[in-house]
Amino acid sequence: MIDIKKLVADATQWRKGFHQHPELGFAEHQTSKQVADLLRSFGLEVHTEIGITGVVGVLRNGQGPTIGLRADMDALPIQELGAPDHKSQHKGCMHACGHDGHTAMLLGAACYLSDQKTFSGTVYFVFQPAEENLGGAQKMIEDGLFERFPMDAIYGLHNWPGLPAGDIAVNDGAMMASLDTFDITVTGKGSHAAMPHMGIDPIVAASDLVLRLQTIVSRHVSPLESAVVSITMFNSGEAINVLPESASLRGTVRCLNPQVRNQVEQLMTDYIASYNQSPGLTVALTFHRGYPVTTNHLEHAAIIHQVATNHLGEQHAHHNIQPSMASEDFAFMLEQCPGAYFWLGVDEGDSVALHNPYYDFNDKVIEVAIQFWCSLVTQQLPLR
Repeated sequence: MIDIKKLVADATQWRKGFHQHPELGFAEHQTSKQVADLLRSFGLEVHTEIGITGVVGVLRNGQGPTIGLRADMDALPIQELGAPDHKSQHKGCMHACGHDGHTAMLLGAACYLSDQKTFSGTVYFVFQPAEENLGGAQKMIEDGLFERFPMDAIYGLHNWPGLPAGDIAVNDGAMMASLDTFDITVTGKGSHAAMPHMGIDPIVAASDLVLRLQTIVSRHVSPLESAVVSITMFNSGEAINVLPESASLRGTVRCLNPQVRNQVEQLMTDYIASYNQSPGLTVALTFHRGYPVTTNHLEHAAIIHQVATNHLGEQHAHHNIQPSMASEDFAFMLEQCPGAYFWLGVDEGDSVALHNPYYDFNDKVIEVAIQFWCSLVTQQLPLR
C-alpha cells in the first residue's frame, strides 16, 4: 500500500523541479517527457504529442464510467524575482501561475489511484500545454482529445491566492470571463507639428475613441452584468515635430455572459462606423475572439461542491462566490464535454497574486488536492 506522506513528499519534489525548469506554451518538451515517464512508472497507458506537447495518461479498472482530470503545464515569460531554493533556472521564464503545482498534484493523484484502484471505470489524466493565451486546450481538442478519450465528464482546478489554503470554491455557472482582443488603426493625414491645420490628427481622434470606448461598459451594458474593456496599448508617431499619419490602439474585452460579449463587440463595431463618417479619417477594427466564458455545468458543479463538503467540511467548501474577470482556456473543454472548473485556495495571509514575479506555489495544499482528486474519482466511479 502506498504511503501518502511519501507520495506528498515526492509530489513536492516534482513540483519544485518543474518550477526550476519552466517551459513556455507548446515548448513544454522536458516537462511533458517527465510527466509521461512518471505516468508510465505508475503503470498507466500514456499518449503524447496531443496538442503538440500535451500528454494523456489512461488508468482503467474494469467496466464503468469515464472521467477526465486536467492540469496545465506551461509557464509565463516573466523573470523570477523571488529567491526560493528551487528558483527558475531559465532566464525570463517562471511558473508564476502555479501550473507546476497543478501538474505535480495530478501526478500524485495518478500515482495513488493506480496503486489503490478504488474505483470502477476509466480515468484520463489530461496534462495540457499552452494555457497562457495560446489555447492549448483547443489544440488538444483539435487533435481528437474527446474522440480518442471519450469522457462522461472532465474537471479542472486552479490554485487561488484569494482563497484560504486548502479550501475549494465552485460556481454553478461562470467561474472565469471570456477573453477577446482587438486592434484599432486610426488613419488621418500627417503634417508638420507646427501646422496641424494642414493635416488630420489621428492622435486626437484615437484619444477621443479611448474615452468613448469606456462608455460601453458604463452606459450601454447593464449594471447587473460584468464586462471590462481595457485599452492596453496606444502607439503613434516617430518624431517630436511631426503629426503622424496613423495611431493604433490595442486592448482586451472580458465578459461573464456570452450575450454581453456579443453586445460589446457590436457596440465597438458601431462606434468605429461612426468615426468613419468624418472626412479624411479612417478607423479600422479587428476583433479577435479568444477564450469563451468558463461556464460550469450545473450537475458537475454540484458534484464538486458535494465532494468538497464531504472531504473538507462545509466551512471549507465555497459555493457560488464572485467569479473572476481573468480567463481560462479550460472553457473550450467545457464547451465540448460536461464538467466543472474549480479553485483550490493557497492563501495563508501572505500570498502574492498570480502572474507576480515573486509568486511561488504553496506546497502545503498538495496533499489536500491529491486526496480531493481521488475522492472525486471514487465518488464518480464507485467500485463495483
